[in-house]
Amino acid sequence: MADLAPLFDAYRVFYGQKPNIKAAVDFLIERFKNKDNVVFIAYHKGKAVGFTQLYTTYSSVSMQAFYILNDLYVDMEYRNKGIGEALLGRAQEQCTRMDYKGLALETAVDNPAQKLYERLGWKKDSHCFHYFWSAT
Repeated sequence: MADLAPLFDAYRVFYGQKPNIKAAVDFLIERFKNKDNVVFIAYHKGKAVGFTQLYTTYSSVSMQAFYILNDLYVDMEYRNKGIGEALLGRAQEQCTRMDYKGLALETAVDNPAQKLYERLGWKKDSHCFHYFWSAT
């Protein structure tokens, strides 16, 4: 948790949330306790510099499981060094190993990582819209 929590908190800050390392630790502990997630951490010279977090969900139409690649983050100092690509590759390996249908992700419309996704063969949805209802 010592390696993951600071990266997870930095990821949340990147998306406009206030830093809260205690809440980050509590959230991650709950995910692991409930076996809700799969996390891969990237290291450079022994230092944790990035992570990806996957959640399982299901397609009723295809009746198959797939992962939502909910979080992908690389520390600013280590970007453009192939770490994000390596984390995406590891997520793909996990998906294949589990015999899942695939991986889904959503990202901000201005996130420059879109270029990476497209270069690696990810396809942008053009046939549907995503909607979200907020209870708060």
